[in-house]
Amino acid sequence: MQRNRSKRYRAAAQQVDRAKAYSLPEAVSTLKKFPPTKFDQTVTVSFRLGVDPKQSDQMVRGTCPLPHGSGKQVRVLVFAEGESAQAAREAGAEF
Repeated sequence: MQRNRSKRYRAAAQQVDRAKAYSLPEAVSTLKKFPPTKFDQTVTVSFRLGVDPKQSDQMVRGTCPLPHGSGKQVRVLVFAEGESAQAAREAGAEF
């Protein structure tokens, strides 16, 4: 069954060749040509790394920092009095 798509979606879909594998700079430039959206859009990226995850020496694991963090601010609360409270404030406790 055919889905009804908006004019923006159809205009963006015409700019992409779905059978072609794009390089990263080429894909980013193509994305920037898309018409703007009315909401905060996201982009999903898939990479073919050519590794066998069943081999222990080829497993891909790691983390990468996001440019604006994870969005949550960490706050430290300490229940203490006297010297312990002062030491906690010097260590970075906010409350």
